[in-house]
Amino acid sequence: MILRVLTAVILVSGSGAVETEPVPGVMAALGDSVSAGFNACGWYVSCTSRSWSAGDNAHVRSHYLRLAEREPELRGNNRNFAVPGATSADLMGQVDKAVAVKAEYVTIMLGAQDACVRTEAAMTPVEVFGQRVREAMDRLRADLPQARVFVASIPDLRRLWKVGKDDVIARTFWGLGRICQTMLANPTSTKRADVRRRARVRARVMAFNREWERACAAYGPRCRTDGGAVFSYPFSLDLVSKWDYFHPNADGQRALAGITFEKGFDWPTDTL
Repeated sequence: MILRVLTAVILVSGSGAVETEPVPGVMAALGDSVSAGFNACGWYVSCTSRSWSAGDNAHVRSHYLRLAEREPELRGNNRNFAVPGATSADLMGQVDKAVAVKAEYVTIMLGAQDACVRTEAAMTPVEVFGQRVREAMDRLRADLPQARVFVASIPDLRRLWKVGKDDVIARTFWGLGRICQTMLANPTSTKRADVRRRARVRARVMAFNREWERACAAYGPRCRTDGGAVFSYPFSLDLVSKWDYFHPNADGQRALAGITFEKGFDWPTDTL
């Protein structure tokens, strides 16, 4: 697919003309269960149509649908390579798939599963995470030099614990499913060991997000992050799937689409 050569021009008072980014003709979503829309439409299934990134559900209003409104050639060219349970170790394989389809716009949200494991000792070391991220971004830049890359921050897992810890059903799902035990084990405990454990897991997620910021900055102007918008978003339990009280539901995916799109590229509002 040939990158759109048409661009829109916005006149900014006192600063001349500023070119916005060409709307892509092919896009790809990389990441884990969140970008795959896991549990957003049914019992433990991926619902890619409801992905904040590449979904085609009208309620969610994904990046794909917002861009397809501006560039009809994008329609049908949304690829979702996100896989539930994926960690930074799986990122390069997803990048290979984005390269294969010659994606012109790539979204990435990945890293929660590097922290959401059974024990703290099993969490991905920050240095390893950073190396994997940098290598994957280097591959994207080398093989898709014209592509734009948008990186969404990893959500604040302690926020999830905070909004769900007093809900008996949420606690039941977390316990029976052994979901993100590094953060969600013993959810009602106020013991110093549990408080400190949650703080350390949150700090690890924050460190992962800093690695993404560094990798994106090194990538250059064709990469943007959300500046921590997803991590700092004050989501409520109403935005979480009732199938597991962990993944975003359709409303949660819609919220993700909105806050990330606002932090992304300056796409033209109309094709010329």
